[in-house]
Amino acid sequence: MKTPNSNLMQKKYIAVSGNMGVGKSTLVDFLCKTYKLKPFFEPNDFNPYLANFYDDMKTWAFKSQIFFLSRKFRIHQDLGRSRAKEPVIQDRTIYEDAEIFAMNLYKQRIMNKRDFETYYEMYQTILNALNPPDLMIYLECSVRTVKKRIKQRGRVMEKDIPTRYVKRLNDLYETWITKYKQSPVIRISTERLDYMNDFIDRDDLYKKIEAYI
Repeated sequence: MKTPNSNLMQKKYIAVSGNMGVGKSTLVDFLCKTYKLKPFFEPNDFNPYLANFYDDMKTWAFKSQIFFLSRKFRIHQDLGRSRAKEPVIQDRTIYEDAEIFAMNLYKQRIMNKRDFETYYEMYQTILNALNPPDLMIYLECSVRTVKKRIKQRGRVMEKDIPTRYVKRLNDLYETWITKYKQSPVIRISTERLDYMNDFIDRDDLYKKIEAYI
């Protein structure tokens, strides 16, 4: 069995992307312990517009997404500074904020065209000031499995998410990752992956990651 080499991660920036319920946070925690990475998580719990957004999406969609965009920009800046001292890993990227979640709001006519174009122009401007990850780890699984995991983790705001919404996000993720060229990408299906308990799965995971790093 392969022994993970934490020295390969020196000053590296790893990003983990994928739909809700695919196992991003679990993988981030696992890789942090394995490779001694510093984690950076998305700021969901701190968005002051989120409750308003769930009550009246059309009114609050633009404000909520702008907040997420500005916070994610700050996180990217923070991890850029930390990266100079230690390797870092990010749970969900700024790319997903725009290409998946804001795009979905626009396609569903929750965010109007004017607001989306303003938002997207700001996003493109921010991208010019960011360094992309050294490696993008993209996790994927079926909509059925995503729904099952969402139910198991029991988050209040996720309990009534319709299947069609999860599928739309899955479709947008697939479109985005196919076009993503900013850094190398490892695609990993988490449908039956058990790297926590299965040493063969764990060994395969190490090999895939270290081959790119």
